[in-house]
Amino acid sequence: MLFSKKGKHPQEEEEATSGTECQTATRRDQPGSSANASNSMDPKGKQRDITYPTGIKLALLMMSIFVGMFLSSLDKFIVSTAIPQITNDFNSADDIGWYGTAYLLTNCAFQLVFGKIYQVFSVKATFLASIVLFEAGSALCGAAPNSIAFILGRAIAGLGSGGIVTGVMVVIVYAVPLHKRPKYQGFFGAVFGVSSVTGPLIGGAFTTNVTWRWCFFLNLPLGGVAMVLIFFLLQVPDRPGTNKPLKQKLQQLNILGLLALFPGIVCLCLALQWGGTTFAWSERRIVALLVLAFVLLITFVLIQIWKPEQATVQPRIFIQRSILSGFWASCCTGAHQTLFIYYLPIWFQAIKGASAISSGIHLLPMIIPIVMASIMTGQLVSRIGYYTPFMIFGVCFAAIGSGLLTILKTNTTAGLWIGFQILYGFGLGSCSQAPNLAAQTVLKREDVSVGASLMFFGQTLFGAVFVSVGQNVLDNQLANRLAGIPGITPQLIQSTGATELLSFIPAKYHAEALKAYNNSLRVCFQVALIMACLSTLGAASMEWRTVRKNLPPKKPDTEREAEEANAKEESTEKEAPEAGAQAETATSTVSQSVGPHTSTSAIVDDAAENTKEKTETEKEEANRTAM
Repeated sequence: MLFSKKGKHPQEEEEATSGTECQTATRRDQPGSSANASNSMDPKGKQRDITYPTGIKLALLMMSIFVGMFLSSLDKFIVSTAIPQITNDFNSADDIGWYGTAYLLTNCAFQLVFGKIYQVFSVKATFLASIVLFEAGSALCGAAPNSIAFILGRAIAGLGSGGIVTGVMVVIVYAVPLHKRPKYQGFFGAVFGVSSVTGPLIGGAFTTNVTWRWCFFLNLPLGGVAMVLIFFLLQVPDRPGTNKPLKQKLQQLNILGLLALFPGIVCLCLALQWGGTTFAWSERRIVALLVLAFVLLITFVLIQIWKPEQATVQPRIFIQRSILSGFWASCCTGAHQTLFIYYLPIWFQAIKGASAISSGIHLLPMIIPIVMASIMTGQLVSRIGYYTPFMIFGVCFAAIGSGLLTILKTNTTAGLWIGFQILYGFGLGSCSQAPNLAAQTVLKREDVSVGASLMFFGQTLFGAVFVSVGQNVLDNQLANRLAGIPGITPQLIQSTGATELLSFIPAKYHAEALKAYNNSLRVCFQVALIMACLSTLGAASMEWRTVRKNLPPKKPDTEREAEEANAKEESTEKEAPEAGAQAETATSTVSQSVGPHTSTSAIVDDAAENTKEKTETEKEEANRTAM
């Protein structure tokens, strides 16, 4: 059944066969141990078990993959404050939209594909290849002689970034036992939160003090160090699928499905980027793009159903209850999170008069709770085992915080907008990693890459969709609310920056225009609120699974104490005969040393009596301990 709560999932059967993950490393070399048994993923026993790294090796490996994740996330935001100077150097104001779109297109389109690639090819080779692509794209952006080369570099970097994000989840699966993964999963959310704030700040600092090119050259040395560490530290056992001939591997990638997925995503993203801004929604090219996107994406879904074993996303994975719930929650999270990250800075700049850098700093009350809640939730889930209650708690708090952010006014005090952001950020940080944990818990180890890529795909795609939705909502609201002010036209609103619009409005209309701008942004925040509320459906339908399901049961204290007492009593009984023999030997020795005048029988009696008293005393202590 699709929504059955009972019955073992494949990963439970797999890990139950191969022994608990936390014991595997210590039992690996013992002949006949369950660690060497075949599992459900490898029925013929050809797949050897995993040796999890520990200590400094684990620390360096985790640091290296999170550095890659940080650079990948940073690249999404660092370019925002550098774009004005880039367009000045290239004289390419018309290409501004492509600087973000090129990265988004390849990142989103290849997200699902990398999930399948990690399933078929070597994890280490695929992850390193993703970093190489990302580094190559960054190098091309930094050295770009013109706008076309820069756009190409952004597209290549986006492609590599798609592999890095999915790869981090896969590496964690092969580096850390299931019950410990939430700790490191929490750092995943923290890395994204930090990069979303530091990106614009670092980009602005490089652009102002050095050159915008260092926004991309920064990735080269850090990414190189990460690659070296991953190459030497990451050990992933061969899987049945990785030993197949290259031709069979390529067949498993479902080329026919990819031919429908890639252009479908490209058409959808282009329509959303251009619709209502570059071209009107009624423009023929926008309508054509939307129709093509719909037809191609439906075709992709039908191909997945037609060839389920070669599917990019196998239907058996997608319809699993926790995966479907997590996917929906990820889609909603990507929508409302992106809306607030993009449009709250506009509120600070347009309504509060903050600079671009200051508006980024004003997001810290939201980002810091995201980081803290992600780390704290990871620690708690590792201890408790269940991630679903934290997901429910998080989406509820995020919805409440979203609702409070919709009541922002032109005179809202700093204390209020700081408090609203803290509430929203804490809720978001508490729930954002639960879908990925669900994928790791309910799926086989070999299917985790597909499940994780599905979550990231939903988050990325809906983020892209709702950036465009937010932009169109804002433009339409401004056009309606500012219609009564002389000289303000829809064309002027679309072609003018967020903070420049007020400069075109006569001074006597400033108060009215400011209020209209504030109310227009509030409608954008209301869209985010709707998506935050809809995410509760995903949280409520998530299965209650535990990441600690394979840990050996902990015995009650009374039972453990009784066992210790019995063991001590058995040890005492074994020592009693030996003590008697030692007493006889001592008696003989003393008898010889003291001579015939000393009574040998008296010495023997005393030794036997002492031994008996000692044995009885130890038995009494053992009985008291057991009681």
